[in-house]
Amino acid sequence: MTAPAEAATLPVREGEDRWTERELAEVRSELATEIVALREEIAAAATQIAAGDATDGAGDDLTDAGAKTYEREHEMALVNNARDLLAQNERAIERMDAGTYGVCESCGRPIGKGRLQAFPRATLCVTCKQREERR
Repeated sequence: MTAPAEAATLPVREGEDRWTERELAEVRSELATEIVALREEIAAAATQIAAGDATDGAGDDLTDAGAKTYEREHEMALVNNARDLLAQNERAIERMDAGTYGVCESCGRPIGKGRLQAFPRATLCVTCKQREERR
């Protein structure tokens, strides 16, 4: 593993102040805290889903069976969303360490320090994100 990039070397948009070590540490800490919470959420949900699988539903009428199926699918969707957020957070920290944090993955220009402080998982600048959402 390489040493983390220095904050001052990370890209910023024209007119923005360079990242300070403190600012970058705050963003990294926020991401790391969220990673821990997401891992706990995923583990708890997986346990709950597994416990639900243990009950076979024998004797349930169609309404009960349908409700259980809907609830299970909803729980699985929440787990998948948490896994996606976990991957995005881990990827943001990897990009910090690689010195590519703040580089738009579409156009290669700086994302913007303000955007990253508000949404640390951002991988696209505002212009590219707007373009993506219009598609």
